[in-house]
Amino acid sequence: MPFMPVKFNLKKRVKLAQGLWILYWASVLASVLLFGLGVFFKVELRKRSELMDENESHLVPNLLILAGLLACALNSFGAKVCHDSLDPLKFSKWKPMLRKFLLLCCIFNILMLLLALLSFLMQFAVYLTLSQGLKNSIRFYKDTDTPGRCFMKRTLDLTQIEFRCCGNVNFRDWFEVQWISNRYLDMSNGEVKDRVLSNVDGKFLMDSVPFSCCNPGSPRPCIQHHLTNNSAHYDYDHRTEELNIWTRGCREALFSYFSGLMTGVGVLVSAFVLLQCADMAGLKYLSTALETMSDPENPECDSEGWLLEKSIKETLGEMLAKIKMLGKSNHVQEGDEAGNA
Repeated sequence: MPFMPVKFNLKKRVKLAQGLWILYWASVLASVLLFGLGVFFKVELRKRSELMDENESHLVPNLLILAGLLACALNSFGAKVCHDSLDPLKFSKWKPMLRKFLLLCCIFNILMLLLALLSFLMQFAVYLTLSQGLKNSIRFYKDTDTPGRCFMKRTLDLTQIEFRCCGNVNFRDWFEVQWISNRYLDMSNGEVKDRVLSNVDGKFLMDSVPFSCCNPGSPRPCIQHHLTNNSAHYDYDHRTEELNIWTRGCREALFSYFSGLMTGVGVLVSAFVLLQCADMAGLKYLSTALETMSDPENPECDSEGWLLEKSIKETLGEMLAKIKMLGKSNHVQEGDEAGNA
């Protein structure tokens, strides 16, 4: 007995074909959206590539772009089949392909679900990439004369301003590196010279942060130097007063941004799979309804459509039997090859 059978007349078949045609073109638009999201994600990763580790992965956006292109082609074909379904001559040329087309769509949906799962799992890798990349970016901030790092300062400053963050974990990361180039240090100044000589590695370290860490919403002028020295500023206590710089680290800010983007990708892909399943179910009903017409010469005749030709239990049983037969045939072939050897 067929699974979920539905009776159709000419009016119902026409409505199904028209509705399915609209649904397929909606899927084409969704495919374009997936493609655009993949391009946007890839551009964002490239834009922040200087702040990431060299092992950054573009796997998710690349797969998203490829999936968008394939989905656009599949859904365009499905829309064409629906458009030609009410013309017996045109539909006859598509009829032999429908079974393979539905199987291809099923495999594609499984791969799309894996892509959605990958969007969630890859977030931890992005976190590690940002952590190491930002650590190196802060270290190379001063190297504006070094080839390959000339724009590191500009990139990091713009990132801190855009994402309202400071440092890797927090603003204290700037205390641990020399972020001012030696060419801008007056070594004839006794205070500067003493600070360099007092450091084991000969670095000029201070409790200061770049200007891009400043919070423009602060009511007082930005305090970016001597942040831990209360006596250096009037009416100031770094232990109790909220600092007028961004206190959130850029790793957290950037990860929140990319995590939200990847979660959105996973949700959108999952919703797209549901839309694809609706397309497949509708096309299956339409094709079976056209195949079971009692009188193909009479378009007014009734017919019956279904999702599966047999019940779920019988269908699964047949699939398992085919898999077992395939396994036995492979085993016999291996045995024959061993005997011939």
